[in-house]
Amino acid sequence: MLEINLVILDFDGVLTDNKVYVFEDGREAVVCHRSDGWGIRRLQSAGIEVIILSTEKNAVVSARANKLNVTCIQGCEDKASAVQLIIDTRSIAPEKIMYVGNDTNDIDAMQLVGHRVAPADAHPQIQEIATTVTDSLGGQGVLRELADLLVRN
Repeated sequence: MLEINLVILDFDGVLTDNKVYVFEDGREAVVCHRSDGWGIRRLQSAGIEVIILSTEKNAVVSARANKLNVTCIQGCEDKASAVQLIIDTRSIAPEKIMYVGNDTNDIDAMQLVGHRVAPADAHPQIQEIATTVTDSLGGQGVLRELADLLVRN
């Protein structure tokens, strides 16, 4: 079994199906899968920290992160620098970090860690560098699948 201390994940395309619903008044909504919330809770219960790292700055991301009790870094244009800062400040060995990303803006950050995960519908360049490609599509249980892989019982 993998020894992972930290899971860093993108939001759109990982916890969502990468779609956004835009209402007439400009409000946005996304759909998240409840099993991903349970997967995150299982990871946290096993002592694995979870961080959402999103290029987008959006109240929807904040609300979901707050509900899941997950650290959330938003408006991050340079994900690789953010991951490197996390590695440096938390003194976590890169081989004990898992990054879950779905699109090309995740490539540089993913290459800094030991375990790179792509949802089944991730961009082909992400799947190519991934150490694991899930059976689940983005927003359809990716984190639940990973929790089953990382946490026994």
